[in-house]
Amino acid sequence: MSKARTAIVVGGGIAGPVAALALRKAGIEATVHEAYPHTADGIGGTIALAPNGLAALGVVDADAAVTAIATPISRQVMVVGEKRIELPRLADLPPLQVVNRGALYRVLHDRAVAGGVGFEYGKRLVDVSESGTGITARFADGSTASADILVGADGVHSTVRRLIDPDAPQARYTGMLGFEALASHEVDTEPGTMTFAFGRHAYYLYWPEPGGGTRWGANLPQERPMSTAEARAVPPADWLRTLRTAYGNDDPGRDLMRTSTAEGLLAVGSLHIMPPVPHWYRGRMVLVGDSAHAPSNSSGQGASLAIESAVQLARCLRDLPDIPSAYAAFVRLRRERVERIAARAARINHTKAPGPVARVLMPVLMPMMVKVAMNPEKMLGPEHRYTIDWDAPVTAAPALR
Repeated sequence: MSKARTAIVVGGGIAGPVAALALRKAGIEATVHEAYPHTADGIGGTIALAPNGLAALGVVDADAAVTAIATPISRQVMVVGEKRIELPRLADLPPLQVVNRGALYRVLHDRAVAGGVGFEYGKRLVDVSESGTGITARFADGSTASADILVGADGVHSTVRRLIDPDAPQARYTGMLGFEALASHEVDTEPGTMTFAFGRHAYYLYWPEPGGGTRWGANLPQERPMSTAEARAVPPADWLRTLRTAYGNDDPGRDLMRTSTAEGLLAVGSLHIMPPVPHWYRGRMVLVGDSAHAPSNSSGQGASLAIESAVQLARCLRDLPDIPSAYAAFVRLRRERVERIAARAARINHTKAPGPVARVLMPVLMPMMVKVAMNPEKMLGPEHRYTIDWDAPVTAAPALR
């Protein structure tokens, strides 16, 4: 196969627009095909962008627009019982940025449109066909689109992943439902501080909102997974009663739940992670972002890794002589990094809903773990200092002898 000149990008969330922008920068004309019938404004809660994610956004000139709508988090604290533990950070790097997913989507969408990327809506992918000269996508509305390659940026429940490999693993439920709201209660915490709290029955986090009040997110243990639509079909007042019961004995959890309203409560549905995906590409199809690697939200890296992968894919397609070698180089550049971060996050995730024995031991063990294991340079340096040199050429792996 010769080099790609045109691309179909399936999925218009976070990775899709970035991939399309990066592909255009690499000389490949890309069009985003989105299953939603319109732009996805207002969909989703708050997500975090680490310094490496912002650096990757800089490659497509979107970093300044994103930081303009984000809240910087320069300090992180863990609370276990009565113990408050300052988490280490790399002081010479920009702070973590928290941003509403809908607002981030709008910024990336507008940046992509300004950069010449086309968007098609109501295009739910159902099948593909390949030939020696290209790939054709077929959508549920009966329409088709053809290009040299197809990029699957369609999330943890990816259709493209199934088309690449019918036996590919599916997203794995973490056993938790996500919720978010803005409470009127003001916490006695320095602005720019995110607190991770292990309550008596469930985990939550919070930070002062710049405009007043306290933004909080909660991971509520739940045996049965629920889609976002199912979670939002439950009356918010019912969820709020459940949350007030779960956090009623926690400080400040009880006040955060008490001063939040049902109208302002956002249910984000079940939290999922992706187990390792054996095949990221086949033929002219390739995966980026959550469709290939979706670590637990405990990583703080999901969106950042998706953005990195979108940019790296474009570099590989720009520099390698054909599509197979470009895809192989892309996987070589990305797999080890994303799977290492996912494994770290999975270990953290197990502590979010501790059993009765673990709840007793955590206040004793957690400070020791932080002191011994969380050397900031060793723990965070490889993740947060990662940057992509767009101008550096990508080379194929040396042949085995």
